[in-house]
Amino acid sequence: MAILIDGKKTSQEIQSEIAGRVSEIKAEGGKVPHLAAILVGNDGASQTYVNAKVKACEQVGFESTLVRLEDTVSEEELLKVVEDINENPEIDGLIVQLPLPNHISVEKVTDKIKPEKDVDGFTPSNVGRMALNWPAYVAATPYGIIELLKRYNIETSGKHCVVIGRSHIVGSPMSILMARNGYPGNSTVTLTHSRTVNLSEITQTADILIVAIGKPEFVTANMVKPGAVVIDVGIHRIADTSKKSGFRLIGDVKFGEVAEKASAITPVPGGVGPMTIASLLYNTLLAAEKKVYG
Repeated sequence: MAILIDGKKTSQEIQSEIAGRVSEIKAEGGKVPHLAAILVGNDGASQTYVNAKVKACEQVGFESTLVRLEDTVSEEELLKVVEDINENPEIDGLIVQLPLPNHISVEKVTDKIKPEKDVDGFTPSNVGRMALNWPAYVAATPYGIIELLKRYNIETSGKHCVVIGRSHIVGSPMSILMARNGYPGNSTVTLTHSRTVNLSEITQTADILIVAIGKPEFVTANMVKPGAVVIDVGIHRIADTSKKSGFRLIGDVKFGEVAEKASAITPVPGGVGPMTIASLLYNTLLAAEKKVYG
């Protein structure tokens, strides 16, 4: 049975470390990190995510500002709000919760965020700096995965890493990070996706398999090499009458059967998910201390 890579426990450890640093900053009379989040509309999942981020800020001692806007807000008005936060010296980090309404360009809004406040790591500047292995804010989910590999002492150098999914948020940056010269990194990386031919043949050669394809229980045991490390980024809600809530959460990997074959695996829930918020908080701390853009 595989070692369980516990993202919930690791996230709590990171948040405790961040809270310790915030206490030191306060004792030194320094500026407490301040994260601003913009939420457009009333999407239930987005509200849940933003509320979790605000709560996490409180727990580590950060200040936070939540800007709520109606889904009828114009693109121009939203860009003005972003610009105001860009120019506010009290705010260190800014996130704009996705998705945005169809009439607003995600590209325009993302590009408007100052790179030094882009703690989500989505601006072209930060993505480019990451690709060049320069100091950068790395997107929270990929950074969280890197931290899990590091803290669980997973060997990555010379290993074959297969990434399933090519999104700008997870798959593509993950492939770059795993190939970079450093630890975790120095892997030989294959980036696969929904159009990849003979996908299962490729995944069977993976020493490290990172799954972010967005399809429930897509990866089964026959797709996994014995002893592989499996990182499951997916999260899906499915009906389950045996649960009080009426549903349960599953990932992109068929956990039960893959866990029998893998050497280490992340669960869903409690794997990659909690690491995303911990990474966002860490980026905000870096921003407040001018550790990336000095």
